[in-house]
Amino acid sequence: MIDISEVKFDEKGLVPAVVVDTNTKQVLTLAYMNEESLRISMEKKLTCFWSRSRQELWLKGETSGNYQHIVSITADCDRDALVVEVQPDGPACHLGTWSCFDYPLMEEEAAPAFSYEGLMDLIRGRKTEKKEGSYTTYLFEKGLDKILKKVGEESTEVIIAAKAEDKAETIYEIADLAYHVMVLMVEAGISLEDITSELASRHVIDHKVKQEKMTGEA
Repeated sequence: MIDISEVKFDEKGLVPAVVVDTNTKQVLTLAYMNEESLRISMEKKLTCFWSRSRQELWLKGETSGNYQHIVSITADCDRDALVVEVQPDGPACHLGTWSCFDYPLMEEEAAPAFSYEGLMDLIRGRKTEKKEGSYTTYLFEKGLDKILKKVGEESTEVIIAAKAEDKAETIYEIADLAYHVMVLMVEAGISLEDITSELASRHVIDHKVKQEKMTGEA
């Protein structure tokens, strides 16, 4: 563990900070910190940057509510750049996208790696910018009742495939169900982070219950 005094700020007193979603490892934004904003970030466990355009401290989320809860801060080998892993409360970009890095300059022909957040972004896009011929757009246009009906149908398909002990078919149907549940999440304004937080809280509760049982048995 290094000390903050070892961080090398440039001639303007700044150090670049690459902010990464700790769950998906997606790069969210590149911002800059001075020594004061870095100390605030470490104390509050919320990202605080130095705005080069406004020449003032900037606590991410103070206006938008999209705070970034810091999980870790790591310096590179030269101590002149930082990677900040966070649990974000919402989009990182002021344009409303999850990541500021949303504009490909070059891509290989191979399809980009799949991520749940990437799929959620695509689904959100089909809701806000309707695409003709898109099944996802069709579901949003039909509304909540149609989406719920599809979730119910896909749940039944999962049960049938699992009961038949057909692994490949069960995987296929679970994927269908997961997709339709994600459509429902977007329709209901529920994020992956909401589900992750809920599961994490249950893990803590389960851990406490196990400890209590072990204590009782002892």
